[in-house]
Amino acid sequence: MANVTIIINRNQSLTKMNRYFKTTGYFLLFSVSLLMSVFFLSCNSNQTTEEYDFPFQNPSFSTEQRIDDLLGRLTLKEKASLMLYNSPAIPRLGIPAYNWWNECLHGVARSGEATVFPQAIGLAATFDDDLIFRVAGAISDEARAKHHLAVKKGNRSQYSGLSFWTPNINIFRDPRWGRGQETYGEDPYLTSRIGVAFVKGLQGNDPKYLKASACAKHFVVHSGPEKIRHRFDALPPERDFRETYLPAFEALVKTGVESVMCAYNRTYGKPCCGSRYLLDTILRKEWGFKGHVVSDCWALDDIWARHKTVATRVEAATMAAEAGVNLNCGYLYKYLPEAVDSGYINENLVDKDLRPLLKTRFRLGLFDPDALCPYSEIPASVVDGESHRALALETARKSIVLLKNKNNILPVDPDTLKKMLVVGPTAADITCLLGNYNGHSKKMVTILEGIINKAGLGTTVDYSQGLMFHNDTLMRGLWEAGMADVVVVCIGINSLYEGEEGDAMLNPNGGDRSKIELPENQINYVKKMRRRIKQKPLIVVVTGGSAIALGDVAELADAILFAWYPGEEGGNAVADVIFGNVSPSGKLPVTFYRSTDDLPPFGDYNMEGRTYKYFREKTLYPFGYGLSYSDFKTEKLSVQKYDYVNNDTINITVELENQGTMDGEEVVEIFVRNKYPEKDDPIKVLAGFERLFLKKGQQGKVNFKIPVKRFARWDSQKHDYITKPGEYIIEVGKSSADIMETTGIAVK
Repeated sequence: MANVTIIINRNQSLTKMNRYFKTTGYFLLFSVSLLMSVFFLSCNSNQTTEEYDFPFQNPSFSTEQRIDDLLGRLTLKEKASLMLYNSPAIPRLGIPAYNWWNECLHGVARSGEATVFPQAIGLAATFDDDLIFRVAGAISDEARAKHHLAVKKGNRSQYSGLSFWTPNINIFRDPRWGRGQETYGEDPYLTSRIGVAFVKGLQGNDPKYLKASACAKHFVVHSGPEKIRHRFDALPPERDFRETYLPAFEALVKTGVESVMCAYNRTYGKPCCGSRYLLDTILRKEWGFKGHVVSDCWALDDIWARHKTVATRVEAATMAAEAGVNLNCGYLYKYLPEAVDSGYINENLVDKDLRPLLKTRFRLGLFDPDALCPYSEIPASVVDGESHRALALETARKSIVLLKNKNNILPVDPDTLKKMLVVGPTAADITCLLGNYNGHSKKMVTILEGIINKAGLGTTVDYSQGLMFHNDTLMRGLWEAGMADVVVVCIGINSLYEGEEGDAMLNPNGGDRSKIELPENQINYVKKMRRRIKQKPLIVVVTGGSAIALGDVAELADAILFAWYPGEEGGNAVADVIFGNVSPSGKLPVTFYRSTDDLPPFGDYNMEGRTYKYFREKTLYPFGYGLSYSDFKTEKLSVQKYDYVNNDTINITVELENQGTMDGEEVVEIFVRNKYPEKDDPIKVLAGFERLFLKKGQQGKVNFKIPVKRFARWDSQKHDYITKPGEYIIEVGKSSADIMETTGIAVK
């Protein structure tokens, strides 16, 4: 409000202001405003004059009033400094330093002790947004506790703040992408549901304060190759752009995500961090985004140095500021004063770009006494505490996918098991639990340790590493296998072989995989083990953050568990599944292809031939796939009569029965497809999913409300989503390929 701004900027001359308002004909309005402001300030006079040096520090004022006051006190150089990720302190105004760069992909990361939950792709494999909401809530509890303890120590360094650059909601369109492990899979709807739950859990529900701020990244059309991400131009067809790459970002914006991170690459010729089309036209105008945009780290350098869109650093900073980048992870925004002095931009633009950042800091309570923030008293005991470890175990259990179970070889009965051999490079490897962007727990449980924990003292458990990840330096454990009743082979990859550019240290391809096949030496080892133990049970546990073509292992093993990077309780979770303490219920959030040859060129962002929506050949394991120890049968699929005029939601009821011998959970998946598809229509799209727990012999019911917009397609001529009249098929399945029931519906 103007009246408050005038009063609280006390260094301005009221005489000059009165003269100004007289000359412009607004003297009367100003006088009324002056009286109202004096009254307003007098009501808060004790707080204003006794407790706070400046009005922007006073929590009784509105956030906009506080921002107005602070902007009026900052120099241009100070404003620019506050737009850098490592914002320095401004002592004269009592503003402490703040580092915006913090990570919590699957637990508070890079900041010492924290609960390590399964990697993001494993979170998606749960198909359980309520669970992910609880996981994110636990993460933000730990973030708050750690932050306040750090501040008390005077520690305001990187990774001690409350603004988290999570979640990564890029679409995992190609399994070769090393960072795909950070995502929620290949489907926009699944990604939206899991992402929305994570944001809500992380940010909290207080009407004034954020528990922590979330960030939707990387906007947009960003999923490799890692080696060329700083100079690549993504050119997806308009329909794929709208139907695949944008929906999850829009969903999180509509949910109220506080921040969006723009990507390194170009999209349609413009650097994402310099694109008004992306950051203003779509993000702010079309979707109504009110938060702040942060650049990926040093992405503004790409604008001039690698994309070569402009010639200088000052021009790159100008381009980003004009596009709407509020926060620079990097250093280029220190050139904003020079850009103003050179006439590239004016200071009003700097104020406009700084305002959302200040709002986030106020919403996080960074300028307020701790006593006013409901999250400031979260105790340190929550950090990797008992309840959070239990949640990590629950999540890991629900993320594990049973890919094969020949003759129901699993679960293994620990009461009758005498001797078990555990072999393989991932069995005792802690990095296989972590993935990337991880925290650290003092109690990491490897797969080997988990099996020992759950097997019991009467069972002999022996171990041999057996082999290395990618070579035959070791080839042991074979002779011991002949004496075992059951052999568990733990293979796969870890974050040293897939990940972000520069992080996957043993990967020569910038973090991406050139091939999706399991390393040949691991396949050969399983072959030798199969020959050695003959008909004895062979259980294979695979770790990794992406789809892996298993080759002959898919046929040789009696049972296969895909464990992802399962977090600190991963070993116990794997053992719980092996010994039947829980029935597996994870589902694949990505398609498992048979070989690299099935994939289109990595750099092609056209979706044809990719994911369950457009891949028309035979898969190894389809999207949504995952076996159980129970036998769930669909009893009935019904669709209520649809009112085409007054309703935009289709109500579907699915009845399910657990006809197996174990209690368990099943994910009921709803797909929609056009009965008479056009040439570029998807095969089908995921329209809904719900988890349901049923005891053995129990029946249950799931109700779905499917918006008609799930039937819509992007019309590239009308530039809008259009629901075409016609006949559609609604499918209920255990995966995109295993359909239990279908029904038709006509959309007019």
